[in-house]
Order: sequence, then C-alpha cells, then structure tokens
Amino acid sequence: MIRTLAKTSWRTFTKNKGIGLLNIGGLAVGMTAAVLIFLWVQNEMNFDSYQKDSNRIYRLSTMTTDKNWLWEGSPMLFAGAISKEIPDIEQITRLYADNEPILNINGTTFQQKQCAYVDPSWFTLFQYHFTEGNAEAFTQNPYSIILSASEAKKYFGTQPALGKLVQIEGAAYQVKGVVQDPPTNTSFQYQAFIPIDALLTNKERKENGENWDNTDYLTFIRLIPGANIPAINKRLTRILQNYSHDDKNAIAAGMVQLKDMHFENLQSSGFEHGNKTVVYIFSMLGFLILLVACINYVNLTTAKASLRAKEVSVRKIVGAGRKDLFLQFISESLLISLLSLGVTLVLIYLFLPGFNSITGKTFQFDIGSKDLWKVLGSATGMAILLNSIYPALLLSSFQPLNMFRGISILKLKDTSFRKGLVILQFSVSILLITGTLVIYRQMHFIQKRELGYDRSQVLAVGLPFTQQYDNKEQFLRTMQQQLSAGNSIENVSMVNQPMVRISSATTSGDWDGHDTSVSVKLAQLSADAGVQQTMHLKMVEGRWFDLSSISDRNNFILNETAVRELNIHQPVIGQRFKLHGRTGMIVGVAKDFQFKSMHEKVGPLVIFNNPEWWNYFLIRTTPGNAAKAVASVEKVWKQFAPGIPLEYNFLDERFNDLYRQDQLASVLILAFAIIAVIISALGLFGLAAFATEQRTKEVGIRKILGASMASIGVLLSKDFVKLVIIAFVIAAPLSWFAMNSWLENFAYRINMSWWMIGVAGLTALMIALMITNYHAVRTGLKNPADSLRTE
Repeated sequence: MIRTLAKTSWRTFTKNKGIGLLNIGGLAVGMTAAVLIFLWVQNEMNFDSYQKDSNRIYRLSTMTTDKNWLWEGSPMLFAGAISKEIPDIEQITRLYADNEPILNINGTTFQQKQCAYVDPSWFTLFQYHFTEGNAEAFTQNPYSIILSASEAKKYFGTQPALGKLVQIEGAAYQVKGVVQDPPTNTSFQYQAFIPIDALLTNKERKENGENWDNTDYLTFIRLIPGANIPAINKRLTRILQNYSHDDKNAIAAGMVQLKDMHFENLQSSGFEHGNKTVVYIFSMLGFLILLVACINYVNLTTAKASLRAKEVSVRKIVGAGRKDLFLQFISESLLISLLSLGVTLVLIYLFLPGFNSITGKTFQFDIGSKDLWKVLGSATGMAILLNSIYPALLLSSFQPLNMFRGISILKLKDTSFRKGLVILQFSVSILLITGTLVIYRQMHFIQKRELGYDRSQVLAVGLPFTQQYDNKEQFLRTMQQQLSAGNSIENVSMVNQPMVRISSATTSGDWDGHDTSVSVKLAQLSADAGVQQTMHLKMVEGRWFDLSSISDRNNFILNETAVRELNIHQPVIGQRFKLHGRTGMIVGVAKDFQFKSMHEKVGPLVIFNNPEWWNYFLIRTTPGNAAKAVASVEKVWKQFAPGIPLEYNFLDERFNDLYRQDQLASVLILAFAIIAVIISALGLFGLAAFATEQRTKEVGIRKILGASMASIGVLLSKDFVKLVIIAFVIAAPLSWFAMNSWLENFAYRINMSWWMIGVAGLTALMIALMITNYHAVRTGLKNPADSLRTE
C-alpha cells in the first residue's frame, strides 16, 4: 500500500511540475528561515542549562535597595563569610575576569583574552571535559593554567600542551590541563583558567579584593535541594550589610539562578546577555514565516482542487473510500514536504556561515547533530501538519454528484478560505515590513541623536595593567605628553572608563542638605583636566578642572540630573561635596550627556579628578588621520609598555556594541521580512496564474468586444487588490501596537508614525499589482481565437 501511495504521489508531482516546484521552493525557503530562527531561539533559551544541577546553582548579586542599580559581582571575602553562616550552601566558588594577562611563550607575547581566575572548586561545581590533564592537578599549585582546546592549538600547534611552561608577569605557569571549547550556549566563554591564589600574590590586587566595597568577583553557589530561597536572600543581605563600609541601608544582596543569568538587565557585565522579548518575537516570527510558506501549498493545492474533482469522483465510483483518498492526499503532502526538507538542508549548509556572522554564534552544520534534527524535525513536522490536513479533507470530501459546488468538509467555500489565507500572508508581510522600517528609524535616531559629547575620531586605549608603577600619575603624564606630540593627534586625556558606558557607581557621597534617609546612586567618572576639550563636553555653569589647581584634586563636577536629584541648594557652585574620603566643593555643572545605553535615562553623575582611578587614554585624532594616529600610539606604547600588545578601539565601536542586540534584531527582521514577502509573492504568483488561466475564455470574449489591456488588468487585479487592502486593515493596528511596545524599551525613541505602516501597505499593494498585471499582460496578448478554444 505504501509503495502504491508513493508511486501515485510521484506521478501527481511529475504531472504538475510547475506547481510542485513552486511549492517546494516556497516551503524550502520558509523552512530554512524557520530552522535558522529556531536554532538561535533554542540556543538563547537554553543558556547554561546543560550544567548538572543548573536549577540549584545561583550567582550572588549586589544591588541598591531600590533595585535601580544591579551588579553581577560581589566582594571577594563574601564567599568565606556566607559559607560559615549559611548551611544551605552545598558548594561555593569564585571567579575574577577583569584581567587580561600577557603570556610569553617561547619569546612570543600574547594578550590572553577571556581569561578567568577561579577557585579550585570551579571545576567541581561546573562541568568541563578534559582532553588533557585534570582539575586535580590544577588545584595543587597556584602557578597553573588550563587552556581551551583552541587556545592550546594556537600556542602549541599539534604538540601536547600538558606540562608546557607559560611566562606570565615574570612567573612560570605550567599547563595542567586542556578542556574542550565552550559551547555556544554558555555564559562562560573563557579560553584560559588560572587559580585566584596566583592573582592575589599581587599585593595591590589583594588589598583591593579585601575591600568589602569592591564587587569585582563573581560568586557562584550550589544550594542543597529544597533550600528556602527568600530566607537565604535575607541572610545574604544581612551579612553583606554587616561587613560593608558603604551606606549599609543602601545595599542588598540576592541570587540569580544560573539559567536566568543570560536575560539579566545589568549596568555592565562580563557575560553575553540576551533579550527575552526579542527571543519571543523571533519565536513568533519563525512560526509565522513557516505558516506563510505552508499557506502557499494549501492555497495552490485547494485552488487546483476543482481540476481534480473528476479524478476523485471516478476513484469513488470504482470503490475508493474516503480513508483511501485521505491517505493519498496526505502522502502527496508528505512527498512535497520531504523534497522541501532536502532542499532545506542544502540551503542551511549554504547560508549558515552568513547567519553565524550576523548573530555572532558558531552554529555548525553537523548532519548527525541532535540539536539540528530536533529543530529540523519540529519544522518539518509542523509543515507536514499544516500542509496536509485541510487539503486532504477538502479533496477527499468531494461527492460525485455535487463535486462542482466547491463546498468543503467544513461547509465553507474553499475560495473564501483561500482568500483568508492570502489575507493572512500579506498581513504578516505588512507587519514585518513595518517592523523593519521602525527598527531602522530607531537605529538611525540612535546614531544621529545628540549625545552631549563628540564620540567621532576618538580612540580608547586601556592602560597596561601589568605595568608596575613607582608613581602612576607621573608615568601616565609622561606617556600623555609623548602621545600628544604626534601631529595626527589633537588631544589626549585620561579617565577611569570610556564615556560611552559608565558603570561605576557609589552611594557614599555627602553634601549640604543631604537627606540621609533617601539613597541616591551616583555614577562616577574620574577624569583629568583635558577631558572636556577632548570630548567636547558642555558646561551649564562653573568650570572644568584646572591642571594647575592643586585644590581641584578634591573638587567635583556634577551633571544637571545630579543637581536636580540630589536637591543641591542654589547657588550650586561652591557647595560642599564629599566622596571617597575627600571633601571639596562643586566647581562646575556639566550639561547632561548620554553615558549609558538609550534604553535608560541619563542618571546622576559625579566627576572627580583622581589619577589613581585612571585606566584609559581617550585620544582624539585629527580629521582623516586615524591610521596615522594609531601608528603613532603604537610607537609610544612600545616605548612605555614593551612586550605588551596594544589594545584599542574607537568610541564609535563601543557605542555600537551597546545596541548589538537591537542591530541584530534589525538585520534579522529585514532579512526575514524579505523572505516572507518573497514567499507571499510566490504564492500570489501561483494563485494569480491559476485565476488567470480559469478566466482565459472570458478575457478572449472581452477582447473581441473591444476591451483594452488596462481594463483587463483591472479585471484580473481587483480581487487580489481587495485582499491586500483587507490585510492592511488587519495588520495596521497590530503593527502599531507591536512596534510601540518594542519602542518602549528605549528611554529615548522615535515617535511611531502612520506613514510607516502606510509604506508597508503600499509595498504589499505594489507587489500584488506587479504580479497580477504580469499575468494580465500575458493573457491579454494572446490571440482571442486561441483563448476561445481553451477548455
């Protein structure tokens, strides 16, 4: 029976190759898009869930009591304190990742990116597969290092890495193990691991770590089964407040489950984060694209139903039951879906590298991959289900005596059903086109909006952290003078972090009239006297720091929001201000500038002048001389930091990184909107061809009676134009609601305009007109005599 069904299905396909290939093409494109989307969605939703006991693993967080500020770090000593006082903790480990050591291997230096300093318990709390060595050897000596497989290959080629020596800051570290590269769905994308004890051999780092107000370490715990989470959160906060030197009432501690870390909204993070709203949007997008592709099959199959009515009637007259016919049409749908699956595999293989490039992932086309086949199987199963049920019910429901009535099993005219599907297709297309326009406009707004500073042509160069300073300020001033001597460099200044995103904050400020019952979190920027000129910052009143003024070491500048939210009394200039043990006065008020993502409003900012905080050079290049400036910086860098690779980037790049998820969404929405429109156009092309074919004789008669080509075009187009107009009426309010909801994620955004939806509707209408007029012209150019002979 199966063999007969397969043979009959193949004969039906070869008899209608045009429609069959149109169905396969549309389905394959739709399935490819859906599979790529679902691969990305699956990856996002399953971050870190592969870890054993992931539901019992938590990362500790510190935050303000009003939760306006949240950090993923905690004090270094926090782990020891809570391990003694909270018995529900089964295991605990720490990680420090704010250091990129310089590795010297056989005389060649490398700056080790994605390096983590971890406790010995790291490899027992988290799962790693060792290809060389083991975790036990790593714990026996602080001067040990574990590399990922790709890093080991980079440094040692095909030779075994185990036992090899690596020089780091004058000390010899031995490779104690090699682990497999991290999967794409883990937060821990580290390529090298070093014991925390090695980091703490540096006296300055140890003193910094023992300060309870520094939250530079990530602390992970595994709780016993059934632990009381709310009670543990309260105990964590109490312990943190007992040890903290900061405003005790302003801080709190909490826990974030490992599998929830990926979707946190933080001021800054060392991990890659996703947006759950975007994930849900793309999940729906993948389903809609697959639905649009399946609609083509359903429409074209049911449109051809009348041509198969005679076949069905004959089969029933000679004894075929409805079950037999149902299985026959199901097998035809299955054949189309399986052929589409074959084409889909080819398309995935071709387009996966480009998709990886866009998303920044490393998905691989492995024909034996369970994850790939889970997604492929789901998409194929969905396609078979959507493609087979209604066509099979409709075609098998024909009765020999009323086969020409066109009444389906659901007692609905199948033509009305097809029109409804066309409306759905174009509604989705209009929605996606609108989304593309809105996202593009918002991204353009972000790029062009006045930020309050000029980020163009500015290099951010991180200071050489491994450099030993006898006098840090003198070292930096001398280096600054050498950098400024380059004729391709306009200004050089120093800050604790680049202006694009300031994540450092404090609650320890004090000022006259300070209401101590209210905690205000202040973003903080340590900047030298030249930053205003380098970044083109504007002052509302007062002045910037003066290099020649010794007293300015204790003075402060506030932004407009800080003056307003701290309720600083007038006159602001000259008011007392205290921060980090230094008491001075406010010498200036800076005009608000955007020091966070535009997803957030500008908050209060305090600017001070402390050289010990400086970690970056901001270097403004002269117009058109960026390459020369980089070469000049490299020359000075080799003089002051020999053997240390220069790391730099432009502030424009840092700015764009803030919106990487939004830019990813815009690119993918654009790509999949085009795909949805193409699929809808393919379906409309087939339906228009069939509708025109059905009216060939009518067109011939009209031509004989004197009808013009334009009137024939209107005749054949008006029904489809009506469908697009109905689709626009349905899609317009949905688009308005959906895109307004997306824009609400931005504190600074464009206004949604009706013309954006109008452009989307007009685009869909133009596509429909081009397709239907193409068929109208083809039919209109035929000889009327030939048209009248058509049966």
